Amino acid sequence: MAADVAEQPESWARLLEPASLAAIAQVAAVIAERRPRHVVFTARGTSDHAALYAAYLTEIRLGLPAGLASPSAVTVFGARPDLSEALVIGVSQSGGSPDLAEVLRQARATGALTLAVTNAPSSPLTEVAELSVDVTAGHERAVAATKTYTAELLALLLLVEGIRAGDGVLPADERAALDALPELAARTLADPAPPQLASRYRFAAQILTTGRGYAYPTAREAALKLMETSYLPALAFSGADLLHGPLAMTDPDVPVLAVVGAGPGGTAMREVVAKIGARGADLVAIGPSEVDGATARLPVPEVDERYAPMLDILPVQRLALALALARGENPDAPRGLNKVTATL
Repeated sequence: MAADVAEQPESWARLLEPASLAAIAQVAAVIAERRPRHVVFTARGTSDHAALYAAYLTEIRLGLPAGLASPSAVTVFGARPDLSEALVIGVSQSGGSPDLAEVLRQARATGALTLAVTNAPSSPLTEVAELSVDVTAGHERAVAATKTYTAELLALLLLVEGIRAGDGVLPADERAALDALPELAARTLADPAPPQLASRYRFAAQILTTGRGYAYPTAREAALKLMETSYLPALAFSGADLLHGPLAMTDPDVPVLAVVGAGPGGTAMREVVAKIGARGADLVAIGPSEVDGATARLPVPEVDERYAPMLDILPVQRLALALALARGENPDAPRGLNKVTATL
């Protein structure tokens, strides 16, 4: 897992090479020409969080309604929704989940434009889709997905911005900002704070994670990483949902990881973290600036809020790795889990 985490700057740089950018631009141009009326994502596990991030991007940047499909509606209950005017995107690091392939198969049969976003260009998901994007993360050794997750995020960002451009070609200023991300990732991964927090939470009984907007998928992915590597019960809530009830369970014995960025989502989180802090909770802020009431901070560079999820998750991946080792677990091979999960 440590090697996978460390390789993320390199995998991002590979995805930003001219050949990869051109391939994604070509797919984006096809989608823009087809002018879908709405976008449906289908995914599982970590890729579900990447798909949720892309749903935010789609609605905010493209102005198209977007949501996540329920694969069981198709595979278990036999539903056949009319997706004739939709773009249906399957997101999967392995492309090997039969239920995701079946959703794309049925969507294509109703006339939808279908796209597979995977780290496996010869997978069943890619074979059933009309279009495909290779996230080029390379072989991932550990069961817990790390570099494939952030590569999915970057690939989906490039795709959405390419659709917005119309011809798939990104503006020069956007390209320059994206080209800076690998170096920012390397800087974030060098920070000593995440391993230092591991000893603090070695005996934690549970943890909460929270964020709003683009940061909400990060909160969900953070919770999953802690659960699957350290077996630490973790609950993820949007900042708004946290105030609608779960706030009651925060206290000094329940650590809270809050993603507080520099954009509108981060601004919206300020009220949330203030109320968490007022309850005396052990609050860790993930973001580019100090947060009132936080007892600790996992710093990340300040970037456009669209890019932040790629950086925000990096210290949490390192925290999950260090915490698993501190608790005597093997983060490379969590018990009961396999690299490819075949769900129906």
